[in-house]
Amino acid sequence: MTIRLTLADADIARAAEIWRAGGRVAFPTETVYGLGADASSDTAVARIFEAKDRPSFNPLIVHVADLDQARKLALWSDAADALAQAFWPGPLTLVLPLAPGAPVSSLVTAGLDSVGIRMPAHPVARQLLRAFGGGIAAPSANRSGRISPTRTAHVLSTLDGRIEAVVDGGPAEVGLESTILGLTGTPTLLRPGGIGIDALSEALGARVSRRHDTDAISAPGQTPSHYAPRATMRLNAAEWEPGEATLGFGKMPCDLNLSEAENLTEAAANLFAHLHALDAMGRAVIAVAPVPHRGLGVAINDRLSRAAAPR
Repeated sequence: MTIRLTLADADIARAAEIWRAGGRVAFPTETVYGLGADASSDTAVARIFEAKDRPSFNPLIVHVADLDQARKLALWSDAADALAQAFWPGPLTLVLPLAPGAPVSSLVTAGLDSVGIRMPAHPVARQLLRAFGGGIAAPSANRSGRISPTRTAHVLSTLDGRIEAVVDGGPAEVGLESTILGLTGTPTLLRPGGIGIDALSEALGARVSRRHDTDAISAPGQTPSHYAPRATMRLNAAEWEPGEATLGFGKMPCDLNLSEAENLTEAAANLFAHLHALDAMGRAVIAVAPVPHRGLGVAINDRLSRAAAPR
């Protein structure tokens, strides 16, 4: 049985001790819940893969409490500094060249010579990272390929009994995984998220390019099938078919609505929770209304397309 920890100081200390002992603790961030373990320990990181049934070629993100920790892991640059100053703490992961001798398991980087680093903004995540005192590798706290968790109940629905503990920090605020930006060469958007490409370009003072789907996997969330419910997904549905679970956008009859007001921030925050709820209905198909492909809609449609991919 997975232990459910509170925000009490004693429980925060207990979570850090579990990490030091090589265990796994799910914890809240502003994006989704992460499944954390000591990023420097091969055994601890392997146990993340074990719990998630995650393919080993998919890299993990290392979460840090401050810039000093980040600089110990990667070859820092002026570009990284500009982006960190603009967006950290927050939902941005930077993929940088791995520093020589960095305390990062090769399982975290999937054998690559780069590492993804993020400084989360959630106060509970920051408290936990400070208590631990080092980098924590943390993919989303769910079985691999399934819907990302934005609440403790979502974590326990697929990982109860497979991990040591979960820290209950309430619902995730953003509801989408972090934007991932590659800085190992030309700045490249590797995964869309809550921070758009225009904002990244502005902070850098240079144009950010986009990753091609044919490029090799270099960051989390790039496998074609990801974030998948048990049901089949039907996207951009102009009308509903009998027997479908229905996910709307804008004013329309449906089982659940991402945002009646057509607010993409609200839609992003609701996405994974609504998919969990619709999947729990047990219907064969989840039909999804069109979501505008602009702003946060780009990230929402990215997650939906991966959830709908053949598997």
